[in-house]
Amino acid sequence: MAETITIGMARMHAEFGERRDFLPFFVARLIRRGAKVILEHGYGAGMGLTEEDYKAIAPEVQFLSHMDIYKQEYVLVLRCPTEDELQLLNKGTTLISMLHYPTRPQRVELLRSIGVEAISLDSLKDDNGRRLVENLKSVAWNGLEVGFQVLRRTYPAPGMEGVDRGPIQATILGVGAVGMHAVQAANRYGDLQLWQLLASRGIPGVQVTAVDYDVVNHEKTMHEILSRTDILVDATQRPDPSKVVIPNEWIGWIPEHAVLVDLSVDPYNFDIDPPEVKGIEGIPQGNLDQFMFPPNDPAYERIPPGVPTKNRRHVVSCYSWPGLHPKECMELYGNQLRPILRMLIEKGGVQNINPKGYFFERAIARSMLSQWKGIEASEFITIMVKKSEKRNKE
Repeated sequence: MAETITIGMARMHAEFGERRDFLPFFVARLIRRGAKVILEHGYGAGMGLTEEDYKAIAPEVQFLSHMDIYKQEYVLVLRCPTEDELQLLNKGTTLISMLHYPTRPQRVELLRSIGVEAISLDSLKDDNGRRLVENLKSVAWNGLEVGFQVLRRTYPAPGMEGVDRGPIQATILGVGAVGMHAVQAANRYGDLQLWQLLASRGIPGVQVTAVDYDVVNHEKTMHEILSRTDILVDATQRPDPSKVVIPNEWIGWIPEHAVLVDLSVDPYNFDIDPPEVKGIEGIPQGNLDQFMFPPNDPAYERIPPGVPTKNRRHVVSCYSWPGLHPKECMELYGNQLRPILRMLIEKGGVQNINPKGYFFERAIARSMLSQWKGIEASEFITIMVKKSEKRNKE
């Protein structure tokens, strides 16, 4: 019989608006599979759940303090903990979280220095490289829902709901997984009910232009596209996060009423050289506390010095777009994670995972920090510098 594992589930204290915790049915299923589950006091409170709601269907569940959760054998938390929280982990603990190994080499080094194992949720993939735990559809639909809410307020006469207006012009930057969802969401205003309402009135819809790097690199073409854009969506996944996709100068070509929608949500990081910047140059970084930014918002003053912000438009940006609808988000993540954690429980822990075993064993093995063969932070920075020098020469 496999050894029982203990899973501590921590709350996320990144910002007040972060309300996502795994739901009671998910916890109950883990316990039925043989795991011992310990939740942080107040778990689920942001979604209106109480400790009694969890105990009602999972009587064996226990509750401990935030610090005590990080001392458990396994720690499950959706977003990566802060550096201070990571330092609470014991050597040999397994952290299960969105860790983004390829783009966070400094985080990888820190985890290894602490001596923990990790399972990165974003690295859980099937044998064909398709992610098993993701909510990319909600990234696009939630971001576009908010973007069109702002556009309804800024759109010039006769207004976005005016029968005499032409089609709204949406420009999607990036044609990957998020970009494809963004095309669909933009065509429906990010809101199916709004789309049905406007369509029933015979109001022209949305004309979407999707562009990738081979178009963005042509300034003349982009001038023509941006000058007629009502809503600009950044859904890019840049190979070099030190390079912008849309320079701040180009924002000046976009109509004053336009809305910029940040779906890629790459953060500013000036702790490395060259620094990482946002794809659309000079826009604020949002979170679940604030994700709407008018051109005069004080958040522009908090953008790192040296980043041009002269040209401004209304911006919507959120580090965690799926978090806008937390219960729906966590129901999806729970369904995706359930068979993966079931395998982990049945095997008695990561030490018994066979990289050549069952389907979910192979997926877990590929996501483990000990199996990650990516580059270290110093190598990553060197590569970014070389890429930057090469582009400058070109």
